[in-house]
This record gives sequence, C-alpha cells and structure tokens, in this order.
Amino acid sequence: MHWIDVNGVSLRYEWDDARTTSQAVVLIHEMGGCLDSWDETMPAFAREFRTLRYDQRGCGQSEKVSGTLALDDMVTDIAALLDALSIKAPVHVVGSALGSGIAAAFAARHPERVARLVAQSLVTRANPATRDHMLARATEVECKGMRAQAQASLDRSYPEMLRTGSANQQSRFENYRARWIGNDPHGFAAINRMLLDMNIEAELANITAPTLLMGCKQDVLRPPPLVQALSKLIANVRYVEADSGHFMHAQSPALFTQLAVPFLLEK
Repeated sequence: MHWIDVNGVSLRYEWDDARTTSQAVVLIHEMGGCLDSWDETMPAFAREFRTLRYDQRGCGQSEKVSGTLALDDMVTDIAALLDALSIKAPVHVVGSALGSGIAAAFAARHPERVARLVAQSLVTRANPATRDHMLARATEVECKGMRAQAQASLDRSYPEMLRTGSANQQSRFENYRARWIGNDPHGFAAINRMLLDMNIEAELANITAPTLLMGCKQDVLRPPPLVQALSKLIANVRYVEADSGHFMHAQSPALFTQLAVPFLLEK
C-alpha cells in the first residue's frame, strides 16, 4: 500500500501495474468501505488488468475529514490520482453502491478518460423519504461512534441470506461488520451529508462509455426496478440482475467478477 498527496488530500492506494496489458481498472468502494472491500475480487481483476484501488477521502486510511464533503472533490480525486500515477490512457471504472455514483459522475464529467463503466446498485441521489434518518445517523455516529449504528445500517444493506449461510459467508460478514465499525465516524457522517446534496441523474446522459448496470435482487436500498429505470438515461448501456445485496462486490465477490470482467474485456 502507498499514500499520495493529490487534490489537497492524502489518499491511500494500491496500484498494481505488473501486467503487460494496457488495460487498467479503477475500483471505487462503497460508503462505509475502503479499498479492502475489493479484496476477494482482486484475483479475478488482477488476472486481466492493471488494477488501481484507493480509500476515498474520509475513508479507510486516507486523510480524515469532518463536516460535509463535496461530490466534486470525490470525482476530482480520481482524476488527480490518475494524473499523479501517469495513467493517461482511458481506464475501466468499476463502482459499487455509492461508489457507483462517484464512478458514474467521473464517467460523465471525464468521458475521454473512461473506456468502460460498471455500476452496481447505482446511487444517483438520496431517497427524500430517508433524509431525516440519514441526518440522524450522521449525528449519532459523530456523538457515539460507528457501533451505535452498526446493526441498523447493516440490517438494511447486508441481507440475512448472505451472512448466515456457509461458513465462508458468516466469516465474510463478521469481517465486513468489524471493518465497518472501524470507520472514522466523522468521515462517515460527512459522506452521509454529501449524499443528501447529491443528484447526478441529469449527468447520466453525458456518459459515452459502454456501461454495465447491475441491479441486485436482495438490495432494499436500491431495488432492481430503480436501477433498471436509470439504465434508460444512459445511451450505451446493458442492464443485468444478480441475486445479491447492496454491497455485491463484498457480499458475492465471485458473482460480481463473473459479470464485470467479461464485460470489461469485450471489444
């Protein structure tokens, strides 16, 4: 792992350019996640691509923040990171949950830098009906820490069927939960507030890269019909559904890569 100072923030990242292929993929994690969220997908991605993953500002081991974050900064961080690493050719961009919204915004604002886009459980804006809840969640974690919201948040985002099945699923969930609780509460609260101010639906028409949208059947936060409706706003798009939850890349990593990698390899 490495750290780099770009766009006014220190980011932890991992850039594996050992493969001779010219194709690179950038992996953008979910709210409450970090670059480690992609661990179980990495073998499949690394077999085919040079891989770049990073902790978003306020997340993981990147620079901590407080107050409110701006989506503009999150998107510019990606461009600045690519520039700093001298990655000039178009890259594939892959995002999950809120990470998919950041990925889509990057693809819309920097179309010349994106070869293909994969967005799972695409988040374009917050649900107005949950605004008060999200504000209360931000305030509570700032006052009491992440553990205070762990059960309620994970009950919504991590389906029971994906945490109590095989021993591997149980271990995966316990690891995810422990890592989630380890989040910096001020950074997590700031990202909550950023989502409340975010709305990129009008920007989706600016995406020119071939796009794979994934809806997840067990995702109560971004149900498949909602994600499928967003597919009508993107010109060159393919929509698929998978039997997983809101954090599919971490909950069903093999299924995620079975869908994403072949799409990224298409000519």
